[in-house]
Formats: sequence, structure tokens, C-alpha cells
Amino acid sequence: MDFVTNAKKYGVRAILLQGLTFLSVLTSAFMIWKGLSLFTNSESPVVVVLSGSMEPAYYRGDILFLNNGYSPIEVGEVVVYKLKDKPIPIVHRVLKVHTQRETGEQFLLTKGDNNSADDRGLYNPGQLWIQRDEIIGRVKGYVPYAGMGTIWMNDYPQLKIGLLGTLCVLSLFSNE
Repeated sequence: MDFVTNAKKYGVRAILLQGLTFLSVLTSAFMIWKGLSLFTNSESPVVVVLSGSMEPAYYRGDILFLNNGYSPIEVGEVVVYKLKDKPIPIVHRVLKVHTQRETGEQFLLTKGDNNSADDRGLYNPGQLWIQRDEIIGRVKGYVPYAGMGTIWMNDYPQLKIGLLGTLCVLSLFSNE
């Protein structure tokens, strides 16, 4: 009933305008994301660190900015990779690089700074190296703890639902 009352009070045009404004904000955010993806050559140019495996370099909740240039990856670089059939990307440092002489193709072995062993236990069964096409990007910068909100919303889904609901209600019924 509140919707009908507000429709009469503000007019259908005003409510439609609020809806279009909300859609334009969503569309703009999507376009910025896709533009960053093209500029950085990375499917995900910004990621949040989800675990403590890279401490003390990066902590849980840090936001990382990625670039996926074409130059060869070197030992010591921090990369983000995503394995086939595993949904969550992993942020770890390159421990060893193997380059095929004939093709120049790179194969990488990674390890978290805070882990005692390399990542072969994380790779798919039978996989000993990460291939270059599994790399999402190389870390070029970070903002400490700026991604904690993302972690909280994943850990507590009620928080995410409440926040999204509040934003929707506020965007539909604000006077501006």
C-alpha cells in the first residue's frame, strides 16, 4: 500500500525517474568495470584478499589492483590465478618459472608467503604448474583493508541482503 500511496503523492513519473536513475548508476558501474577490464587486460582488474596466506605482504581484506600485461612473468611477482573448476581466484607469489624453449610458453609454480609448502596441493589433480592463461593478473597496487566490507557481506549474508534492500528503498523513495 505504501507504493500506491507514494505513487499518488509523487506521481508515477517521479517514481519511474527514480527507477531510471538507479538503473543508470548500475549501468555506469558495469561500464566502468568493463572499461577497466579492457585497459588492464584482466577479467577481474580489482580483487579482495580473502585469506591470510600472503601475510605480511597482503592481509585479509586488502584490495589489489591487477594488470595482465604480455611481458613474461618473473620469479617473485605476486599473481592472481584461477584454476579450472575452482570458483575463487588465488593470490600468491611466483616461486619458479619454467619456459619452454620451442614455444616460449611459461609454466609457473606459486606459493603463499605465509604457507610452508608450494601450491601444488591446491592445483587440480595431476597439475604441477600453472599455465599463463590461468593468470588473471599481476598485482600492481593495493589499498589496505578497504575490502573488509566485501568479506563481511560474504561471511554474513543477512548483512548483504539488508544493505541491498536499504539501498533499493532509499533510491526509489528519495526526493532528489
